[in-house]
Amino acid sequence: QVQVVESGGGLVQAGGSLRLSCEVFESVLSVNAMGWFRMAPGMEREFVAAITWLSGSTQYSPSVDGRFTISRNNAGNKVYLQMDNLKPEDTAVYYCARGRAPQVGVTSNDYDAWGQGIQVTVSS
Repeated sequence: QVQVVESGGGLVQAGGSLRLSCEVFESVLSVNAMGWFRMAPGMEREFVAAITWLSGSTQYSPSVDGRFTISRNNAGNKVYLQMDNLKPEDTAVYYCARGRAPQVGVTSNDYDAWGQGIQVTVSS
């Protein structure tokens, strides 16, 4: 059984920064990719960023590329999302997810274990 837990959300002014953390709890850690998604009010959940455990390769949504940075620890159980130059349109509930495979995926179907979500609010 896999448990995914996010932390670090909150309220920030436009132009500010936040760092989200995600920890994976499972009896045997997998080497599958990890990703971040977000869901704004009235919108569908959308891909934000993902990273592979083995090589650390990353992929970003065009809307956050250059502002957000995804990283992971060497132990293989924590993933981070550093969010800089935040904009009001970044306001959403952010979800961390464990992938079904080592390769990065950009759709929700590519992930099989999800956190409960954490609120990020950016004021103008």
